[in-house]
Amino acid sequence: MKQRVSKTNNFIKNKFDFILFTVVIVLLALGIIMVLSASAPTSLAENGKSYTYAVRQLIFAIIGVTAMIIISKIDYHIYKKFYWPAYIVSIVILLLVLVPGLGSGANGATRWIKWPVQFQPSEVTKVLLIVFYAGYLADHKSEITDFWKGFVKPLLFLLPPFAILFFVQNHLSVCIVIAAIVGVMMIAAGIRMLFVWATCGIGAVGVTGLLLIMQAKDSGGFRLSRILSFLDPWSDPTGDGWQVIQSFYAIGSGGFFGVGLRRK
Repeated sequence: MKQRVSKTNNFIKNKFDFILFTVVIVLLALGIIMVLSASAPTSLAENGKSYTYAVRQLIFAIIGVTAMIIISKIDYHIYKKFYWPAYIVSIVILLLVLVPGLGSGANGATRWIKWPVQFQPSEVTKVLLIVFYAGYLADHKSEITDFWKGFVKPLLFLLPPFAILFFVQNHLSVCIVIAAIVGVMMIAAGIRMLFVWATCGIGAVGVTGLLLIMQAKDSGGFRLSRILSFLDPWSDPTGDGWQVIQSFYAIGSGGFFGVGLRRK
């Protein structure tokens, strides 16, 4: 009984980063305000209430902050024991979109799991890969300056999730985000910057070449079209140029600082 009480006290007394917590709350509050401002007309038209989507976002925000506080009290060294299982789960959960009745797709992409609530498994994969690389890099810190063992080998672990994300889920954007996160983690671990710059250059050329090939074969070339849509957004005002044109309207009506919140 005393041991259980001691563990509970240690859990409660674990250090808490109030500066990081404050930054998260401020950004979260700004995000909810922006959701309210942007969604109020649509919410009113669809639900008869202006605050439906904002309230839903607020509920999820409260749940998320509560989970964040609880998780922050857990000794992060515990996660290191499970970094290999985390890697395996990060791959398996991506493949669940292929399970009939479980995976859900739209507009040519299969990126969602619709049970018990609809969500993108790639969001879970992001967190699990952070756990994996944190544990892996910590266990292999003596190899981090070696080109093969400390640079190429860790990056090879990205190939399975990237293959699933790109070829199964059609989700290139998450691949880029994960690559950036892992890159920052490897830099923090002490990798040689020469390897980083070389990889950035090769990666940029490779991605550009891939997009050009896909554009030529009319397979997934919409990505390149979206990137280049700013050159002539009016050529496809309801498609690739939609976002650029809407940004023109926003700047035209609100200037650099916007029109602010308005009563709907």
